[in-house]
Amino acid sequence: MAKTKQQKQTDLQSYVEKLSRSKGLVFANFDGLKVKEIEELRKKCREAGIDYLVTKKTLMKLALKEAGIDDVDLKSFDKGVASIFGYEDEVASAKIIGEFSATHEALKPVGGVLENKFIDQAGVISLSKLPGKNELLAKVVGSIQAPVSGFVRVLAGNLTGFVRVLDAIKESKS
Repeated sequence: MAKTKQQKQTDLQSYVEKLSRSKGLVFANFDGLKVKEIEELRKKCREAGIDYLVTKKTLMKLALKEAGIDDVDLKSFDKGVASIFGYEDEVASAKIIGEFSATHEALKPVGGVLENKFIDQAGVISLSKLPGKNELLAKVVGSIQAPVSGFVRVLAGNLTGFVRVLDAIKESKS
């Protein structure tokens, strides 16, 4: 059944809203994936707080134009293309697609949008290899904590040595 003009307008506004909220967007060719595999990908996206959306390229073109992103050439994308929106982390959507495409060869990233600029397939692949926001925060916390924990170990070592000296003195006088 064909969509009404009102339904198409609603879909367009929804896509534009997702574009405005997203920090990172990846376009992926999903042709050749089985329904079960697509559902598995959708589940992983939901768990990560990422939206997986399949729309017509004409709708994508209108939404991208309305959002002010003009350098995406949708004609270069062949077959079915899904949009994967990451809201919390710039690289989260690229990481999900990169991990999933490693085990499912039918899924191929074809490009994306980062900071309102188009990035090609190579850019998406390199983004997928970067650590995520939580990983980077953990590394920063570890780097900050390392000198403090080393200082505590040094102090504990001095106290342990002092206790051993006192224990040796006690043993020698007994």
